[in-house]
Order: sequence, then structure tokens, then C-alpha cells
Amino acid sequence: MEKKMTLEYEHYDSILDMTNEDRELVEAAQGACKGAIATYSHFRVGAAARLESGKIVTGSNIESEVYPAGLCAERTLLYHHQATSPEDRIVALAIASEPSHRECYPCGQCRQVLHDVEKRQGADFKVIMSGAGSASVVKRASDLLPFTFEL
Repeated sequence: MEKKMTLEYEHYDSILDMTNEDRELVEAAQGACKGAIATYSHFRVGAAARLESGKIVTGSNIESEVYPAGLCAERTLLYHHQATSPEDRIVALAIASEPSHRECYPCGQCRQVLHDVEKRQGADFKVIMSGAGSASVVKRASDLLPFTFEL
């Protein structure tokens, strides 16, 4: 039996067309790029999440001399959040990169962890993928990985 999946998302040719709240989150992710340790790839990634309380938390990618011991910006943020304030649920997460030739999308591992966080907190959150002045937005992180790993 053949089945079909579709992905609904919003696209903004300019982040200036986004709501102030979403644009603020993208700008926080762009700012987080400055904290990246990207000695080898020179590809700095920043992530920013808005929590239910309104607080914004950030993370950036970290590379290590003992490859592959580095960590993506999204997972740096998500693991820190889980360790420090998991009761304050994530409502939106933005990703940005430097250089920014195109929108920055999460890797497969990050997509699984984003799904895990939604499942753990019992609530979906939107993901804003930005770059080159534009952005694409999905309503749920789990939309980015329709076939997730489950134990």
C-alpha cells in the first residue's frame, strides 16, 4: 500500500516579515553564533529557544580536536536546558549560522533530539531555520523527522 506524506511550513523571504517575537529569536540565534568554537569547520551555528516563561536561552556549536566529540548548537542548548530548567517548556527554537549562504537546517541527530524534547515535555514547539536573510518555520520539531527512533 502506497502512502503519502506532506510537510507544511511557512517561508519568509525576509526575516523582517516575521513577527517581532520570532525575529527576536532569530537575532538571538545569530548572536549565539559568536560563542561557537568552530576551529576546524569555520561554520559557526547558534540556536536560541524561547521558553514558556518568555526567557530566551542560547547555545552554539562546539568542535573538538578529538573529532567527532563536538556538539551541534541545538543539542548544546537542549541539553543545557534539560539540566537547568526542564519545567520551563520550550515554545520555539531558532537556528542560524555564520557564514550564512542559505538557511541552516538541523542535522539528523539534532532532529531526533528535538523530537525527544517535544515528547518529554509533552508539548510541541516550532522550529525557525534561518539564513541569508530568509527563514522557514515548521509548527512542530517532529515534522522535521517523520520516522523517529522510538524505544
